[in-house]
Amino acid sequence: MPTTTRALSVPSAGAPFEAVDLERRDLRDDDVRIDIAFAGICHSDIHTVRDEWGAAHYPIVTGHEIAGTVSAVGDGVTKFKVGDRVGVGCLVDSCGECEHCKNGQEMFCSKGSVGTYNSQNYDGEWAAGGYSQQIVVTERMVVRVPEGIELDEAAPLLCAGITTYSPLKRWGAGPGRKVAVVGVGGLGHMAVKLAAALGAEVTTLSRSMAKAEDAKELGSSQHIATSDTEAMRAAKGNFDLIVNTVSADLDMDTYVRLLRPNGALVNVGLPPSKLAVRPGSLIGGNKVLTGSNIGGIGETQEMLDFCAEHGIGATIETLDASDTTTVDAAYDKVVAGDVRYRYVIDTATIPSA
Repeated sequence: MPTTTRALSVPSAGAPFEAVDLERRDLRDDDVRIDIAFAGICHSDIHTVRDEWGAAHYPIVTGHEIAGTVSAVGDGVTKFKVGDRVGVGCLVDSCGECEHCKNGQEMFCSKGSVGTYNSQNYDGEWAAGGYSQQIVVTERMVVRVPEGIELDEAAPLLCAGITTYSPLKRWGAGPGRKVAVVGVGGLGHMAVKLAAALGAEVTTLSRSMAKAEDAKELGSSQHIATSDTEAMRAAKGNFDLIVNTVSADLDMDTYVRLLRPNGALVNVGLPPSKLAVRPGSLIGGNKVLTGSNIGGIGETQEMLDFCAEHGIGATIETLDASDTTTVDAAYDKVVAGDVRYRYVIDTATIPSA
């Protein structure tokens, strides 16, 4: 029989959060039931809840940064057992058979991967996310949280961690490489920690010097205010890789100029407007302007293992959701950049419907 769990849901665009009873499916042979301990608040949650990306399906339970403990497994599950510490990120299913799935890039599944929320399962039901006390997911989409990372600090790694780890690895962040991170927020603070742990020399770029000391504590060796035209001019041609984590409309040419020849500017934020760059800015130096999605399940596990090895977790503020307006207020603070650096919901505090 399906199980019922507590969750935080938004009934319509612009409405506040409310506590609801959420039905989770009965275990299939390959399913894992997870008692969720913590769920991170990602900016994508906010865009979706507020219908800023369009086509949001209400009522909606968001949350794709999930950490908890296995409480039950299906008869065919081989990878996990009750009591295991696990996580779920942005995906809850894919076909597992196409070229992309077999290459470990389930997010590009030819059949269409199933997102953790605002996405239809292959049986036609709408997926509900991690702002809840339980979730049921096929074992292929579950990753193990290694010892050495607390569950609350692990939750944001399932999106913010892998979203920044993947491009850092792809574009060669490491010893002898200079990496700049645009924005010191939920994504940016993880990019700094990970790039520094990979051995790169890290510089942070932000509108002002307000987060300069924080950035150094995270692992940055230099902080530049992008409003300082002299400092930006001095940084021209300095970086092998720039990871842009902000969702604001930026002048791409300004940042491309900071790249060394053969350098790459990778966007992981999702601004509302189109990016624009002069072709000459790229051609003069064989430079790359590109984007990066999340990462596959195998790479997500690799990232978690790397974080455990290097003592890395997200820098968090924990939310008590017993008053659901706390979550609404947290959304406003995230948009304003007023959080250090990721809000995480303690799901045990979700009230009864």
